[in-house]
Amino acid sequence: MLLAHVRAAFALSNGTYGSPRMVHELRDAGLTIGRRRVARLMRQNGMKARQKRRFKRTTDSLHAFPLAPNLLEQDFTATTPNQK
Repeated sequence: MLLAHVRAAFALSNGTYGSPRMVHELRDAGLTIGRRRVARLMRQNGMKARQKRRFKRTTDSLHAFPLAPNLLEQDFTATTPNQK
């Protein structure tokens, strides 16, 4: 019975809850269960929490370098090829 509750809570969390958060969810649902039992059930059934990736900033917009001039100014029409 506990395994069914653990699987349901794990599915509702999209696979992101580990045993500590899972215990809080199950206790809020009215079950009496310990963290080690939840961890053991999760481990035995291949449920491993996925962690979110950290945000990595790839563009530094606050730099002191000069900006390139906007030569086209959003006018993309050309009369012949290789004009713009």
